[in-house]
Amino acid sequence: MRFFLLPISTRRTLLYCQKLQVLPTEKQTLLDKATIRAAKLWANWEKKEKGWQKKVVVYGNYLLRRIPYEEWSLKSVPPLSTRRREEEILGKDKNYLIFPETLIPTTKAVNVLQTLGTERESLHRTRMIWCFVGMPISAPFALVPVIPNLPFFYLVYRAWSHWRALAGGKHIQFLCQRNLLSLAPSPVLDSIYSRLLPPDFTPKEPITNTEKANSPASKSSKGAEEETMLLSQKNGRELVKVLEIPELEVEVERAIWQVETAIQKEREEKAKQPDKAGPK
Repeated sequence: MRFFLLPISTRRTLLYCQKLQVLPTEKQTLLDKATIRAAKLWANWEKKEKGWQKKVVVYGNYLLRRIPYEEWSLKSVPPLSTRRREEEILGKDKNYLIFPETLIPTTKAVNVLQTLGTERESLHRTRMIWCFVGMPISAPFALVPVIPNLPFFYLVYRAWSHWRALAGGKHIQFLCQRNLLSLAPSPVLDSIYSRLLPPDFTPKEPITNTEKANSPASKSSKGAEEETMLLSQKNGRELVKVLEIPELEVEVERAIWQVETAIQKEREEKAKQPDKAGPK
């Protein structure tokens, strides 16, 4: 597998795991087969021109776009099965950590990956439990004829999504603790990001999307170091093209949109603060 650390802004990084080997059908778990079947069903619904299936897809895609990109990142990492654990320990399955050294020092790359794999662990566990709590409550909607029990299926999907994020995070922790990652600073990524850095930008710490980046303490301590975007939709597509990973495009596009929205919201809140204070 190849793990990519792709800074989106001067404070946040997108993690993406590219699986180089696709398991044959006979080795896929029931969960893998169910996931593939659900994806095909969703794709078929997207082709509908009208009807309730099309409406479900439109609203569903709207909700999926708002799932944090950090969660999608962890979901790109496969769960740690017994077979995969043995192959990784024996060195049969190589894992590479690829990153731009101009922004993430080689000595800090593994720490950044480990932070991304652990910082949202409690959040995913808590929300997964609440999804399980909500399932019995939404069950009576199944009595509505014709239309499926959408609230129930949404909670099932979100519970699975949080579980996959937790499983991906645990896999990352396993690789970091066992020192099973081969560091691979990328000259290609360096060539792209060197053109995107703000003038006189010198990162004092590795770029990561830790929750502390948005905490009041972090904002006050970084003062003048306002968060700025590194990737735009245009150069994000360029990055995907250079890396030759087509499936990465939707992940980069979603992450850029979410970070841009978050930065814009933060700036609007800062602009309103003097008005709230008022004259003394």
